[in-house]
Amino acid sequence: MDLVLVRILFALIFAAACYYFRPFGLSEIVSASLGVAIAAVVIVFEVRVRALSLRRLIGAVAGSVPGIFGAFLFCLVLSSSLPAGSARSILQIFVLLLMSYVGLVVGASKGDLLDLTALGGLFSSERQIKHAVKLLDTSAIIDGRIADMAETGFVDGTLVVPEFVLHELQMVADSADASKRQRGRRGLDVLQRMQGNSLLNVQIVKDDFPQVREVDLKLIELARKLEAKIITNDFNLNKVAQLHRVQALNINDLANSLKPVVLPGEKMHVAILKEGKEYDQGVGYLDDGTMVVVDHARRMIGRSVEISVTSVLQTASGKMIFGRVEEVPQRSEAMRNVPDVRGVSGESEYQPSTK
Repeated sequence: MDLVLVRILFALIFAAACYYFRPFGLSEIVSASLGVAIAAVVIVFEVRVRALSLRRLIGAVAGSVPGIFGAFLFCLVLSSSLPAGSARSILQIFVLLLMSYVGLVVGASKGDLLDLTALGGLFSSERQIKHAVKLLDTSAIIDGRIADMAETGFVDGTLVVPEFVLHELQMVADSADASKRQRGRRGLDVLQRMQGNSLLNVQIVKDDFPQVREVDLKLIELARKLEAKIITNDFNLNKVAQLHRVQALNINDLANSLKPVVLPGEKMHVAILKEGKEYDQGVGYLDDGTMVVVDHARRMIGRSVEISVTSVLQTASGKMIFGRVEEVPQRSEAMRNVPDVRGVSGESEYQPSTK
């Protein structure tokens, strides 16, 4: 907002100066209009220059300086070869503008080829700052795991929370639904916890896109503008961001990739918590929530037993581990003739007993 006021003040001052001095003998109204038009052109040029990268700016300066110097030498030749007059002046101005423009455009277009790292650490931070920015989605804040990840140091750079995401979080916290209200307040607590950590750089930006109504699309547009990544656990936002060529980091994908890799034949301890769906099965869970289905463990509910992994099944909802108890209780003589029905792979399987 302050920058807009400065631009308006600049245009008014330039228009007032043209109105007072009346260049080229123009009328007062025409002079003021000319001043406003020139100020508008300057403001547009300033906006375009601010959007350029540092490499393009350095390339533009490096290209315009030789162009201006070459134009100066060419004008010296014209001044000695042509008689004084309006024709020579116009030709000199044309040569100066032409060579300056060509040098500026060519230098800016070739600026991306510059290697700023050769200049040391003076200009190396620009690209690092842009690519170290990560936008937090509402779902990632409410989830809460991002705070633990950031505190461990695995999430570096600047964590940016847009103002429209904070507004959506506040609406969830003020919801009439008790469940939504609890989730929204937890998200606000997580955000406050992250801001209170001196090791984290959490910023709230006011950038908004009024023409876009959906919060997810606003996040994607802001990620494009800042060249940032989006941290979320929303499956749909992840897919939409990929379609818009914006990189999204899904917390659920990270959690699934960090689950321990288990191979058949390995030993592990698990607490049997409930009865399984198949005959004589027990079900337990690992610390990360992975379900473990144990054969011959129905009578061991409430106990921690050592099992041997028989197979691992990857499903859409996560990973399931199947195993059996290392020491199976001896079956009675009367039960030895009863077929053994196992559900190790999730299906009933008939096997004759051995004597």
